[in-house]
Amino acid sequence: MHFINFFVNLPNQTLQTIQTLQNSMKHKQLCFGVIIGTRAYFNSALAKDVRTQLLKTISDCGYNYVILPEDATPTGSGTIETREDGLKCAELFRQNRDRIDGIIVSLPNFGFEIGIINAISVADLNVPVIVQACDDDNDKVDLDNRRDAFCGKISVCNNLYQYGIPFTDTTLHTYSIYSELLTQDINRFAAVCRTVNGLRHARIGAIGARPAGFQTVRASEKILQATGITVVPVDLSEIFAAAYKIDDNDKNLLEKISAITHYASVPDQYNDKLQLQAKFGLAVENWMTANAIDAVAIQCWDSLEQNYGCAACVTMSMLSDKLIPAACEVDIAGAVSMYALMLASGNAPALLDWNNNFATDRNKCVCTHCGNFPKSFVDNDLRLGTLGVLGRTLGKVRTFGAVYGKVKSGDFTFFRISTDDTAGCIKSYLGTGKITDDPYAMDGCIAVTRVENLQKLMKFICKNGFEHHVAMCRGEVQDILQEAIDSYLGWDLYVHE
Repeated sequence: MHFINFFVNLPNQTLQTIQTLQNSMKHKQLCFGVIIGTRAYFNSALAKDVRTQLLKTISDCGYNYVILPEDATPTGSGTIETREDGLKCAELFRQNRDRIDGIIVSLPNFGFEIGIINAISVADLNVPVIVQACDDDNDKVDLDNRRDAFCGKISVCNNLYQYGIPFTDTTLHTYSIYSELLTQDINRFAAVCRTVNGLRHARIGAIGARPAGFQTVRASEKILQATGITVVPVDLSEIFAAAYKIDDNDKNLLEKISAITHYASVPDQYNDKLQLQAKFGLAVENWMTANAIDAVAIQCWDSLEQNYGCAACVTMSMLSDKLIPAACEVDIAGAVSMYALMLASGNAPALLDWNNNFATDRNKCVCTHCGNFPKSFVDNDLRLGTLGVLGRTLGKVRTFGAVYGKVKSGDFTFFRISTDDTAGCIKSYLGTGKITDDPYAMDGCIAVTRVENLQKLMKFICKNGFEHHVAMCRGEVQDILQEAIDSYLGWDLYVHE
């Protein structure tokens, strides 16, 4: 018994490694356990062609797989029929537990649910499952060529339901193994796997205490932990101390200063603040490296400005742009929301306020934040400046580091989770909209958005106690997040229409 063509996940040991792993997710380097079912009453030779084409499609999409060898079972082509076949497959999957991100079940014919359900249940990988079944050619339904997979899929899904194993369905109930739908369904399933598995093992950094003035972003670590999301806290003073210890001529510091100046334009009057800003960013990244952090929420208001002397925005912006989501105001649930969007889309997320009405269109809203948007989300030139609101009270010299940028038009997905302590659950809402090119004369990061039935959404947010922050990413990944939450994570979810 052996496995073939698998991808080895390396541990998070450095910030560069974290980014590399997250970029690998973006480029779809996942590994699937593959089960091809059959039933003795049908021509098992039909499975050989299905095996060849399915594995080719998986490889062509950039994924890896684990599958029984062709000679591992009596029916050939590595197909699974009996309980004994299923146990062989389960053992192979258990040997590759750390490599398998999801399970693909394909039915060339009716299939025998006994072998399939034993393979999945005994392996007990707790990963997403998708069930695909092949079309009959209606002019080839003699005993040598008929498949009956249309019916067999119902039986397999019935067994998954009985065993309490959640699964994902394909676009159509059955289709040809050569259909383009197979590629689309596998890619969508891969995104679901990234999202589910990523959230179930997420480590969220909480740098500093939640600002007293932002009770709205309270969150329950214990409720998050029930999903597998671990919150790792650190006092802001520890980050300050680490920043102060960085030597002015440290190679990494000089590289960080250069990275900031290439990331956004810096007004001449603030060049002397770059070193202070870069030391903070480097201290944050070093702490995240040491603690294998996937996403972070930072106390950006207002201890950092008063006690250290700069804003956190450009640090958060640059982290998010490297697919390491960073949220403001120690909004832990906001960081989780950003991370979910990043996993689903492979794109940099942003955290915004639902902030200003747009009087000429009640379906439009100005979404903004002081200046934390990642560059790729803004899709525009960035410049650094000072915080607008805090700058008026604390002084501009202490609030340098805000990112200014206007988001260009395009599709976006919005998402927000909240831990509801009273109900003892994670609740969430999800939807899509358009970013417009409407001008808006406000400093910071600005996104003028349009969401159908926005007033209905605002009523839902207010009535159900959601925060004023919302996470967004470019592109439409609503269906991926909905599948991940409804089928696998079990959170309360409102999908806005």
